[in-house]
Amino acid sequence: MKKFKKKLLLFCMTGSLLFSGSPNREAIAAKPISLVVNGKDITKLSSPIIENDRTLVPIRFISEELGAKVYWDEADRTVLVEDNDNSVLLRIGSQLVAYDNGMDYELSDVAPKIINDRTYVPLRLVSNALDIGIDWDEATRTVIIDSNLPSEDTDFFNVKLLSHENGQVIKGKTNLQLGASSEYMADGNEVRFLLLDPSTSKGFIIARGKDINGNYTYLPKLKDNGSKILVGAIYDKNGKFIAGDSVSVNIKIEPQISLKGIYNGQVITKTASIGADINFFPKYIKYEFINLNTGKVTVTDIQDPLGTYNWSPELKQNGNYTVRVIAYDHNDNQYSSAPVNIQVAVERYLELSGVTAGSTINKSVNLIAKRNFDVSETQYLMKDVNTGYVKVLATIPYGGYTWNPSPEDSGVKELIVRVVSAGVVYDSEPIRVTVDGSPKLLIAGIGPKQVVSEEVKLKASSNVQIDSISYTLKNTKTGATKVLASNLALPAEYTFNPTGLDGDWVIQAEGRYKGTKITSEQITFKIFLGETFGPKPIIEKNNYLGFASNLSKKYYEKTGMSAALQTAQSILETGWGQSVPVDKYTGQLSNNLFGIKGVGSAGSVTSNTWEVYNGVTYRIDAEFRAYNSPEESWADHKEFLNRDRYTGFREVMFDYTQGAWALKRAGYATDPEYAIKLMRLIEQYNLDELDKVGI
Repeated sequence: MKKFKKKLLLFCMTGSLLFSGSPNREAIAAKPISLVVNGKDITKLSSPIIENDRTLVPIRFISEELGAKVYWDEADRTVLVEDNDNSVLLRIGSQLVAYDNGMDYELSDVAPKIINDRTYVPLRLVSNALDIGIDWDEATRTVIIDSNLPSEDTDFFNVKLLSHENGQVIKGKTNLQLGASSEYMADGNEVRFLLLDPSTSKGFIIARGKDINGNYTYLPKLKDNGSKILVGAIYDKNGKFIAGDSVSVNIKIEPQISLKGIYNGQVITKTASIGADINFFPKYIKYEFINLNTGKVTVTDIQDPLGTYNWSPELKQNGNYTVRVIAYDHNDNQYSSAPVNIQVAVERYLELSGVTAGSTINKSVNLIAKRNFDVSETQYLMKDVNTGYVKVLATIPYGGYTWNPSPEDSGVKELIVRVVSAGVVYDSEPIRVTVDGSPKLLIAGIGPKQVVSEEVKLKASSNVQIDSISYTLKNTKTGATKVLASNLALPAEYTFNPTGLDGDWVIQAEGRYKGTKITSEQITFKIFLGETFGPKPIIEKNNYLGFASNLSKKYYEKTGMSAALQTAQSILETGWGQSVPVDKYTGQLSNNLFGIKGVGSAGSVTSNTWEVYNGVTYRIDAEFRAYNSPEESWADHKEFLNRDRYTGFREVMFDYTQGAWALKRAGYATDPEYAIKLMRLIEQYNLDELDKVGI
């Protein structure tokens, strides 16, 4: 046996079998194939087999006949062939072949398999591995293996990893590229780069895409460190492996972290957008700011490793700083960048927000003082542009103010915020607006599309002094009206009891101002006092992990989205399958495992969501997608993620860490900790095992 060496890629090869004289099925049925090793017929021990136009032969009997030792490991299902200092390790079901204790690797076109308790391998693999010649006698239908014949040391595929050599050390971020002949460029084919553990031949996808010969980026994790097998593999549109190449590599990351967006000696005069340049992919990062004048240390909360952090220092923070980024690996170990020394010299900043120049204000608005310094008093002012008269709308220590313009406020005005800081008065730039302060009446306590199922407290307010208030109901189907209350003085509080009033209604408040009737907006809402149904479990909690894992692995193969990430999302969205939306009125189970709104394959179910109207939070009905089965929900979730907004996610969805952060960047959920919650679930329950692949 020779020590295997990688061959040069032969793009001129046709890809045909080394043993190209394979008989057809009719011939096989007519006469069996004989096997002769160094002149000895061992057909009776185990004869060759033709399967899918490949000649498979028994590795043990051939090896032993040639003087090599063969060892079978039942636990790992591996066959080890040794001859002197050389070895070949084969794993049942894996097309990865290890030579000389993992010094070299090759991908076979057919995986070793057990047939009648014998391990069979492709004939070409025997030639390559044992460095022997093979021949075919058509007349006698005999496979001839002869150690005296020259070996045709040929590749199985016209494919080569161009980006990495055997034994190469990977110290951080690196490019991946595969070279492949045109025969592999069929529509639907894709390349996947795998990083496998030599002891198991299992590992993870680290990059994938449709450009077979394209350049891809691998951002290793620190937990990838160690001896690994790098595989570049081509798959057809059905996910079947068709060609590839492999090399041994040593992942030995030398962490390199630096800040971007700021530089040594920079003077920060306004908001600074900073980021991190890291040669590995951490679980998360944080930014640390040290004020060298005061010694105060400020550390941000958890940040996206690929995101941007906007730092807006306040006036009191002026001074000299060191800034650094801290990266945390999946074991929460810290790795820090070199500090960047900067000076903060922001100017005093005061601005009125909540209104826009040139707008017309015809309802209440929230006025806010945006500033970067401390104040002891805040005033919101309105100036008449014609008379110059200044009206104080509110005087408060700090914070915002809700302004409801009155009739005397009408006209073209300038709005200003004035603050007092350390005894000095500062004014914002004026914002010119048109104020429509016509009399208005507002209702709080019931909002548009609200579903009322119990008593609610109504409260009316106005920008003018109303003589009295009344509340009136109107049934939207019958037109019948009902006066709930009348002759109420502002703030016109009233407890509304909906008993006996099931149905769809419109409520309106009415009052009089200077002899003129004023009405509020008509608010359409629903009263339902019957039995309602809440979320239901779809399966027992202790069985949900297995249930979700099976679906996630199936759709990992179909779509390439991390099975770990799929499972974690469904756990988070359904509370381990115990809170699946149902129709609140009928009890119909939605089978919706990802909380997606809209119409599904089985229509919709009506469930609860929340809105805010005139400062009050209330419940309304919302339509959630319904499915005929949980699997339909699982499939639709992947279709949902095919939207344009998730393009960046799809590029990294095979990796749960990068995928979780990409989902957050795409706005899948509003929870700022969404990505971290997903990763915590994955790590706590070892869900990353679901993403392990072999070849």
